[in-house]
Amino acid sequence: MTPSKRPLHICLVCNTAWAMYTYRPGLIRALVASGVRVTVLAPTDRTVDQLLAMGVTYVDVPIESKGTNPLSDLKTVWTLWRHYRRLQPDLVFHYTIKPNIFGTFAAALAGIKSIAVTTGLGYVFIQHSLAARVAKQLYRLAFRFPREVWFLNPDDEQTFLDAELLTHPERAALLPGEGIDLDAFPFTPLAADRAHFDFLLVGRLLWDKGVGEYAAAARIVKARYPQARFRLLGPAGVANPSAIPLADIEDWVASGTLEWLGETDDVRPYLRDADCVVLPSYREGMPRTLLEASALGRPIVATRVPGCRDVVEDGVTGLLCEVRDAEDLAAKMLRVIEMSMQQRAEMARAGRAKVESAFDEKVVLRRYFSAIAAHTGQPVITALPA
Repeated sequence: MTPSKRPLHICLVCNTAWAMYTYRPGLIRALVASGVRVTVLAPTDRTVDQLLAMGVTYVDVPIESKGTNPLSDLKTVWTLWRHYRRLQPDLVFHYTIKPNIFGTFAAALAGIKSIAVTTGLGYVFIQHSLAARVAKQLYRLAFRFPREVWFLNPDDEQTFLDAELLTHPERAALLPGEGIDLDAFPFTPLAADRAHFDFLLVGRLLWDKGVGEYAAAARIVKARYPQARFRLLGPAGVANPSAIPLADIEDWVASGTLEWLGETDDVRPYLRDADCVVLPSYREGMPRTLLEASALGRPIVATRVPGCRDVVEDGVTGLLCEVRDAEDLAAKMLRVIEMSMQQRAEMARAGRAKVESAFDEKVVLRRYFSAIAAHTGQPVITALPA
């Protein structure tokens, strides 16, 4: 009797389990439903139980997203190499900077095929530090090995090409973000005739997300519209060079400038309760919070930077402001407040339409399944429509 072929085995590697659970649940569920064995490798956090409930195997890997200790990074390579040798996956997807670099090295040493997904260029291309220069050189070395390198917007891809960080530029490809489950984020009309106007910023509390500019702009807007509320939703104290000290956040809250809502596993109630979603980020890959906001039908104010400008059509689905410019950010937020209800509703409908046409999760999943079949020789049997 011929033994049955083992199921396809895919590893997903990231610097936080939270990011896997938050940004890629559709991918994980689709793979598991198709009979694929899925292993997530990431540092342990509060979302591990939710990942396990989705049917994945979980492996705790201590990846220091903030550190620059070469011994720690070598340990990451060795740890991942050891797991890859044991697990023998058919294909590995690496996400975020350190898995992209050190995970790719580990996969190459273990003889495992991999794909690097650059979810955003982050501090490496925002800051001008020695660590950033070293990271670029490591990118150049590591990106000789992936079968493909995926970018979430054309600006990031062009940045890598211009800096000659891709030994095999023909392996670069664009992915329209991680996609949005349009059924999970249904269009919700804006509330009318409220006594207050609510702005909401969703994301990790980092300087690079423009939270400082958001606070400064809030003070400007409140001088004219005291009833405006400026809310923050996201974790503080994250391991990132751009993390905002908790004392600064507490000062903004104590002064009445901002309201901090903490963090949540479900952003939808907070997005639905907002009149406008704001992201003054210095640079993004493909900002999921803006895709979710547009899907639900919320006007957006964001910076004119890669990632944000790929989601927001200026004057149509939202407004774009200049980066690191609190006064321009305030001016755009004032414009949103002073729009008629009909104008905001038109922006909301246009935002939903753009997400439906360009960022439907089904398009992204088909791209994953196509790559898996191409590099493993095994098709993923899925119920997704053609």
